[in-house]
Amino acid sequence: MKALILGAGLAGVTTAYELNRDGWEVTVLDRADGAAMFTSFANAGLFAPGHAYAWSSPAAPKVLLRSLWRNDQALRFRPSLDPGLWRWMVKFIGQCTSEHAAINTQRKARLCIYSQSIFHQTLARQKLQFDGNTGGLIYFYRTQSALDAAISRADLLTRNGVKIDVLDREGVAKKDAALAPVKDQIAGALFAPGDESGDAHLFAQALAEICTAKGVKFNWNTQIKGFETTSDKVTDVICDTGTFQADIVVNALGVYSPHLASQLGETLPVYPVKGYSVTAPLSKGGVAPRIGGVDEENLVAYCPMGDRIRITATAEFSGYNCDHKPSDFHHMLAVAKQLFPKGVDFDDLSHWAGLRPMTPEGTPILGRGKFSNVWYNTGLGHMGWTMAHGSARITADLIAGKPPEISLDGMELK
Repeated sequence: MKALILGAGLAGVTTAYELNRDGWEVTVLDRADGAAMFTSFANAGLFAPGHAYAWSSPAAPKVLLRSLWRNDQALRFRPSLDPGLWRWMVKFIGQCTSEHAAINTQRKARLCIYSQSIFHQTLARQKLQFDGNTGGLIYFYRTQSALDAAISRADLLTRNGVKIDVLDREGVAKKDAALAPVKDQIAGALFAPGDESGDAHLFAQALAEICTAKGVKFNWNTQIKGFETTSDKVTDVICDTGTFQADIVVNALGVYSPHLASQLGETLPVYPVKGYSVTAPLSKGGVAPRIGGVDEENLVAYCPMGDRIRITATAEFSGYNCDHKPSDFHHMLAVAKQLFPKGVDFDDLSHWAGLRPMTPEGTPILGRGKFSNVWYNTGLGHMGWTMAHGSARITADLIAGKPPEISLDGMELK
């Protein structure tokens, strides 16, 4: 039986791996020249069930409104004439209630925990080098009021199986010595000991190599154009390099998944949310962070990766645009320099911007579409590194006719 996967990002490569394990003859199509060259090329690197909160919260609309005149907001709204942006924003705002935020967070946490178990199973089978770190992640707060609110909110995650410890400022300094010089500026933190980190791009590239060795075929530099169909099946996937046939097709195209889904009569509520990152070498002799974390009140994340560090910030609703300018990185760099002035070589920066495939709820879209042999694994959003392994196993189980190991409430294609 032949499977054709559209897209070689994290979702596509992990799905290829799981289907290959199940005995499928797998081919993957991607427009790039390698795995995870787009959304996950330079993402935050945090593998974080302890940060599975829904972005669509009661506070989000005010943050988006302030972002129209302030550039330091975690969520930024950049209005355009794109009707897709406005349709998506209406749905997103509709999710910004306490009730929806709680439900979406619980669903995300459930998938993240399951995904981490699948991830560890993969690591037990395969030797993969991706600058991984299993030391937990620190989510610290500058003010006591924000810390108290975070402790209260953490109940949403702990009730769903995420272990979270509360640290005072001394505990933060002991957990990571790089934060000791600034401990007086920190009220305390939530520490998720089970959270991890690593370079998602390196992981996807390494897993693609393993898949290739196991017989998976990757067709790089291949632009997908459309489909030939019968009454209930896709018979051909038409590309600029030729036509491909398979028994099943999996749409794992991230932010571009709605474009091809629309040709099959499907409307996917997936829209790009732009993120920014810089990557820099760690300074020799300086005190660099040992584990990753988030400066929550500045909403700047950092992640050590071997001899490098990744610094990320911002979720910008601005369409299909990966452009960036120096001012886009000013806030995150100012925070990082204040935290780790001697631990990072700030004179050697690599800048990047990428697009996250977000749904209004923050949960992915999984399952079969209108055509009996077309499946979807898309919309993993800002948690793609954390969710991909579980969503891939779920997709493989659904294709095999097996019940998923977790509930898919709120994640199935409507």
